[in-house]
Amino acid sequence: MNILSKILLSFLFIILISCENEIKINPDFVIYSVNSKNEKVELFWKNEKNQPLKSIQNLKTYVTTKNKKLKFAMNGGMFIENNIPKGLYIENFKTLVPIDTLKGEGNFYLQPNGIFYITKSNKYKIVSTENFKHHSNIKFATQSGPMLINKGKINSIFKQDSKNLNIRNGVGILKNGNPVFVMSKKEINFHNFALLFKNLGCEQALYLDGFVSRTYFPEEKWIQEDGDFGIMIAVTTEK
Repeated sequence: MNILSKILLSFLFIILISCENEIKINPDFVIYSVNSKNEKVELFWKNEKNQPLKSIQNLKTYVTTKNKKLKFAMNGGMFIENNIPKGLYIENFKTLVPIDTLKGEGNFYLQPNGIFYITKSNKYKIVSTENFKHHSNIKFATQSGPMLINKGKINSIFKQDSKNLNIRNGVGILKNGNPVFVMSKKEINFHNFALLFKNLGCEQALYLDGFVSRTYFPEEKWIQEDGDFGIMIAVTTEK
């Protein structure tokens, strides 16, 4: 190995260590990076009685009945009256709410908006709504907006000095293909929230929701079990 190759490898190692440290110790965000080799992400909306679960506490109770333990959870997108998901929602290969390609007001319709989806083979993707193509291998999907990062670039509609501050949560795809879920512990604007995902190395990232956001991550001593949501995203383990 020549000197230049050694220097490049050392540089890449430093970048990887920096990214890992940011994921583990960032004091301003709750960050959960999924290990797709031994963890699976699922989306939940209703219980077996066809009633919306609504809160993380109810989700926790529900997965317990399935002989599972809740390891991580957060709200998974916007919703309308009666806790109905806003935009596309796919659960266990079934489209329960159709895609929304309309124009409108509010964060959901800030362009481009996008879709986070999980395939049958446990692959994770985020694409803009206009580039989404439905196929039979999609097991879970949720639509939200706006896109935070698209093709490695921060959404150009965001302003660095924006005073539009809020608690925010979102999902990104790391360079290794694993999803990373983030919620801000403090109020933050869209640009700086997107910047975190960029610094983590995400090529794609999607905003999920704002001040209503909650995250359950007991390993990091961050436990929020309330909420009144549409769908929720969860990582579970067998009991």
